[in-house]
Amino acid sequence: MNNTPVYIVDGLRTPFCKMGTDLAASDAVDLARTAAAALLARTGLDPALIDEIIFGCVGQPIDAVNLSRVIALRAGVPAHVPAMTVHRNCASGFESLTTAADRIAAGRGDIYLVGGTESMSHYPLLYNDGAVKKFTHLAKAKTPLQKLAAFARFRPRDFSPRISLHLGLTDPVCGLNMGQTAENLARDFLISRDAQDAFALRSHQRATAARDRLADEITPAYPRGTGAAVTLDNGVRENQTPDALAKLRPFFDRHGGTVTAGNASQVTDGGCALLVMSEAGLRRTGITPLGRLVGHAYAGCEPSRMGLGPVHAIARAEQSTGLKLADAELIELNEAFAVQVLACQAAARSADYAKKHFGRETPLGEIPDEILNVNGGAVALGHPVGATGARLVLTALKELPRRRARRALVTLCIGGGQGGALWLEAAS
Repeated sequence: MNNTPVYIVDGLRTPFCKMGTDLAASDAVDLARTAAAALLARTGLDPALIDEIIFGCVGQPIDAVNLSRVIALRAGVPAHVPAMTVHRNCASGFESLTTAADRIAAGRGDIYLVGGTESMSHYPLLYNDGAVKKFTHLAKAKTPLQKLAAFARFRPRDFSPRISLHLGLTDPVCGLNMGQTAENLARDFLISRDAQDAFALRSHQRATAARDRLADEITPAYPRGTGAAVTLDNGVRENQTPDALAKLRPFFDRHGGTVTAGNASQVTDGGCALLVMSEAGLRRTGITPLGRLVGHAYAGCEPSRMGLGPVHAIARAEQSTGLKLADAELIELNEAFAVQVLACQAAARSADYAKKHFGRETPLGEIPDEILNVNGGAVALGHPVGATGARLVLTALKELPRRRARRALVTLCIGGGQGGALWLEAAS
């Protein structure tokens, strides 16, 4: 285990809202700034005491390079406090926290503001290479005749941009999009469409029942130009039914597939901020923490089976922390796809999988339904990829004292074939 205590003092997030809806007017900086400023106000921390700002983001905006610095300054953090942006696909929110933990362990600081953010509504459209060359010629044209000649080179196909979101969700190594990798898991583990839909229904039901509990981690967002407060996650379908889910067509494999828009995570906007301290930071500020990070691990797996990343990360975390699945009293496993979570459950209990991939004779253990994603997950709440990791940590730490529980395992799969796993403990 990590011998240097790392404490998560508190956290807040914006509502999570489906792409193109309530938060579409807010960019990634706006979303993180909202969460960060509210968190600083609630804790009363003097931002001048912060050693560094670290935020994760996947689709980083071109007009706010190193967006963590922009977030910090707009949230009222003094200019002398440095900032950096991290990126580990879906685990970018994890990466912000574990990077701060590594810095604390190295004695390089005591107080960090970390988190993640994503505005999937603002992912750009991209022109093809041929169109870019023509626009370049047009920009270089000086005389009216040269400009007319440059315009004449354009063809209708030049005005059919590529959707960057689709490109970003396609793995460049195995050539599959994330949904196709989920279909692989359905075939590998013989997971039915009915099982996936039942899992999705449970996610919505649990998120609906947890509205009041989840409100404790949400700060209102005020999208620019709207004049209205957004206070709730808007992807939760309170009246979701098995029949409605069954009517949806497979989205990634039209002929024989099982993954639909209903049993996959939602494409979402949102931001989340966490305040992280060492023991010395706690003494300086007098703040009581939510809990602490006990240990963490990242691991790789086949990109075409990227959804199994949590199992590989849990196995590696067991080696470094000594903690087993049976030690978890609460588990947050990101619901990238319903089938992906179900496949992780199957792989974790499989002795064959453990022997083949980890060289051990015994399985990792059970991921019990009764302690898994008890407040719903990304199928209902959404998955703003840069923010999700931080949200999982916040949700778990808020839930532990409600259950009078001590220890939580938080894990997710990562596009490109990786997994991340964090072990957390409630404050004593």
